[in-house]
Amino acid sequence: MQQSRSSSSGFPGRYAFPALILGNLILAIGPWMVRLTDVGPVASAFWRLALAIPFLFLFAWRQQRERGSPSRWLVATIAVGGLFFAADLAAWHIGIGLTKLANASLFGNASSFILVIYGFILLRQLPRAVQAAALLLATIGAALLMGSSYELSPKNFTGDLFTLVAGLFYTGYLIAVDRARKTMAPMPVLAIATAAGALPLLILSLALGQKVIPDDWTPLLILSFGSQVIGQGLLVYAVGYLSPVVVGLGLLAQPAAGAVIGRFAYGETFSLADAAGAVLIAVALVLIRFPERPLASQGEEDHS
Repeated sequence: MQQSRSSSSGFPGRYAFPALILGNLILAIGPWMVRLTDVGPVASAFWRLALAIPFLFLFAWRQQRERGSPSRWLVATIAVGGLFFAADLAAWHIGIGLTKLANASLFGNASSFILVIYGFILLRQLPRAVQAAALLLATIGAALLMGSSYELSPKNFTGDLFTLVAGLFYTGYLIAVDRARKTMAPMPVLAIATAAGALPLLILSLALGQKVIPDDWTPLLILSFGSQVIGQGLLVYAVGYLSPVVVGLGLLAQPAAGAVIGRFAYGETFSLADAAGAVLIAVALVLIRFPERPLASQGEEDHS
């Protein structure tokens, strides 16, 4: 089920699943920081990537120096993934300001179920009983989150549409990362993708006439180091050990956390249905691990 992956920066593969969940919880803080920035939404996406580039390339150099240079084809694949990521961030950051945080996180992670389908296509098999149960619970949980947080109001429609489109672009990025992580360490993959996406975002923000230079750097620094260096770093690391099915469901930790953040930061609704949805997603994440545990152990043996 799981193909052999490259080893990562000294972290054993058994930490991949906790890294996936922790990374997504940290990424859930991103929409809040985007709202707090005083630059345009696309400009905030640019700074998220640009401020992270020096640190990511330093970490990438440390990981890749003993492996040699990757092939041009692989670098090109990652760069294309970085363009998908840039498109995702541009659409998502615009949508964040036009809808609720819970909606932005949920629609922005529409890639979760697409990635699950992609995973089963790669496996060329139908879900096992436990996997089917996990998918059912995750679907119900996501529906509860959406049904409770979503407002049938025209004021949210544009923002929801932008974040949904962002989720589709995010799928392309994650598929490119999944392919690259079969042979590359996580930080080189993330560094290349980040560098490829930064310049297009700067050009787009200038073309849209957005404010680019901030008066307050704090939200942008938190956004860059939190979401791009730590959050994406943990996610890309986890992709190297876990199947797309598990990664796809792991993305649903973001909207659950986003609903909580929206409640405390902006007084957005967090109902009993929201809580039930978050619990069902948590149960689904526990269930999806049962068929994966032997594979993770095998991955550790491959890297020993």
